[in-house]
Amino acid sequence: MKLVLPGLLRDELMPRIMAVAPEATIVWFDQNGEPEAPITDAEVLLRWFFSNEQLARLVRQMPMLRWLHIPRAGVDGSLIPEVIERDIIVTNSAGVHAIPISEFVMFFALSHVKQARYLHQLQAAHQWREANLQLRELAGTTMLIIGLGHIGQAIAERASAFGMRVWGSRRTPRPVADVERVVGEGEWRALLPAADFVVIAAPLTPATRGMFGRAELALMKPDAYLINIARGEIVDEVALIEALRTRRIAGAGLDVFAQEPLPPDSPFWTLPNVFVTPHISWSSPHIRTRTLDLFAANLRAFIHQQPLQNVVDKQAGY
Repeated sequence: MKLVLPGLLRDELMPRIMAVAPEATIVWFDQNGEPEAPITDAEVLLRWFFSNEQLARLVRQMPMLRWLHIPRAGVDGSLIPEVIERDIIVTNSAGVHAIPISEFVMFFALSHVKQARYLHQLQAAHQWREANLQLRELAGTTMLIIGLGHIGQAIAERASAFGMRVWGSRRTPRPVADVERVVGEGEWRALLPAADFVVIAAPLTPATRGMFGRAELALMKPDAYLINIARGEIVDEVALIEALRTRRIAGAGLDVFAQEPLPPDSPFWTLPNVFVTPHISWSSPHIRTRTLDLFAANLRAFIHQQPLQNVVDKQAGY
């Protein structure tokens, strides 16, 4: 079996590959996606962080490719025609980012109820105004999580630990730990009027692109807070800016945007009720280790013709 792997990770991958596939032949590719040797007979490709054009070029050189693994939680453009049109198993790294992203959601929520921005302003001004503060609690509030995948479930676990009531949605409703109420795809809109926090944790697909717009924002409570750690394109940003400017909702914690980096002239930077972060909620020193461990576990399963983890539905887009 021949594997095509990123040379950048040679030192980290070699022990893992030798443990599960010592007889495998490895061809390394450089940071531009250029392989060091012919790959016409390669069956496995571990994508790394290069362009979709570079991915397409690699895949075209691999007529025997059977399995493509993506180091991201979603697919982010990896479902190119060269992949969709062939019988290639695609897996992603959903789950490896669940801990840092779920912690980041709680960071957004706590920053909102504890007025972190105002407290920082007081510190910068050397002012002591405890009498003017009206801090709130997360306990007893309701969080609606749109998308109960790996990340959504990790968010639910942490929100529940804070004493929050947790509701959520998933394509196929079924009981989920720490979630009081689970509804099906699209049914989450009926829950918006009662939610104090709305968290978007759904994958970006043709069905979810732009699904949270003016109508959905109008259903939220005036004191509700929106958190997006999924993809910026899921939200109608023009409608969101309008809702934030008019205080139609209390505020938003946004780690993702339709255009990244966020342009310097974007209104999101200066809106007083918005917490902007640079698509960093996934960040953790443990992500690479988890990603490579997942790939190695899937490689073992692939060799033994067992089911792989995180298989992407190429038609659904996630």
